[in-house]
Amino acid sequence: MKEKSLWKEYAKMTVLSILGMLGVSCYLLADTFFVATGLGKEGLAALNLAIPVYNFIHGTGLMLGMGGATGFSIRRGRQESAELNPLYTTTLLLGLGFGLIFAGVGIFGAEELASLLGADRITERMTTVYLRWLLIFAPAFICNDILLCFVRNDGSPRLATAGMLVGSFSNILLDALFIFPLEMGMFGAVFATGLSPIISVLTMLPHWLGKRNTLSLCPSLSRPRLTGELLALGFPSFVAQASGGLVMILFNMLILREEGNIGLAAYGVVANVSLVIIGLYTGVAQGMQPLLSRFHGAGNRPALLRTLRYGLLTVIFSGILCYLLLFFGATPIAGIFNPEGDAALQRLAEEGVLLYFTAIPFAGLNLIWSVYFPSVERTVPGQVLSLLRGLILILPTAFLFAELLGMAGIWLSFPAVECVIALAGAAVARFSKKPE
Repeated sequence: MKEKSLWKEYAKMTVLSILGMLGVSCYLLADTFFVATGLGKEGLAALNLAIPVYNFIHGTGLMLGMGGATGFSIRRGRQESAELNPLYTTTLLLGLGFGLIFAGVGIFGAEELASLLGADRITERMTTVYLRWLLIFAPAFICNDILLCFVRNDGSPRLATAGMLVGSFSNILLDALFIFPLEMGMFGAVFATGLSPIISVLTMLPHWLGKRNTLSLCPSLSRPRLTGELLALGFPSFVAQASGGLVMILFNMLILREEGNIGLAAYGVVANVSLVIIGLYTGVAQGMQPLLSRFHGAGNRPALLRTLRYGLLTVIFSGILCYLLLFFGATPIAGIFNPEGDAALQRLAEEGVLLYFTAIPFAGLNLIWSVYFPSVERTVPGQVLSLLRGLILILPTAFLFAELLGMAGIWLSFPAVECVIALAGAAVARFSKKPE
């Protein structure tokens, strides 16, 4: 494939994926804005306690969706069609199973989970309401993630993007309706969020009626080998998302100790802006994944490496630009989510934006590594780097930095870990054995 043609295909896939992911990020930001405006800093603190659970739900959906879709594209590149529909069927069945487990936790354990996440007597009721309904809608979130990945890899990236955008903007409109005119409070916020993946799936229905569709369910239910493969391929995507939830839980605990609910509300501002940035890079990673998997399956290493180079350059240059925008816009950004004009909240949020987001370029590189290694069937490096990033390094680093530097240390622990893992990923990609 000529370089100009490859660049056009890369640009098309990534731009569409970025638009979809930014739509998702915007509706989460809308949740934050409407909750902060309608329910005050207590509502913002409660939302921040509950949001990490969304990371685990979304991470599970991406693990299954990216794992299944990666295996799907590799097989298509090798012209191995016999297992395409069994892989699709297995992925959906696993999604249903995980979704029902999450829903069960929401029905029977929302109060206990809210307490475990740090809710106090002020935030407990709102946190419990948000958690219960978020978890009940988990099957819809996971199904949507899976179908988005398969539709994108099955030749309909525009329709996948349309599904994400329609679902996202429907959520924003419903948020405004449920929280303000209907005065449904925290339930209104989470109900609007829960309806968005259902609307997204409905928007993608034309794919199954069109000529491009090659996906269909098959009757065989027992596919343990396929299950193991798609979980291994998708594990880095799960850790990339779930680590965000773990970081939020850890930071919530440390910030509550340092600054109480005001600090928690300030972190809510930072965490929700972070969802937009991570959404941008997740869009780049998901957009290039079908190309990486296809070129690897077809044995086209030059095109594979050019695609990787495009992705790395995209996240590096956009990361620098994003940080400059945040650096000069920290005050108005914090003010948007501080309608009550609380001085302590404003100060903490501004400091968080300036320090926490020094991680931006490194986080982008790490999301590229999280799809590159599985796409070339190098699951072990991807899994090791993901575990180091999401669990093994962040926990001791956050505690150590908090003890040494207080709130500034909490903000800086995340960029420190992202930097180390980004450099490690580059070293592994450069010096380890080349994929066959």
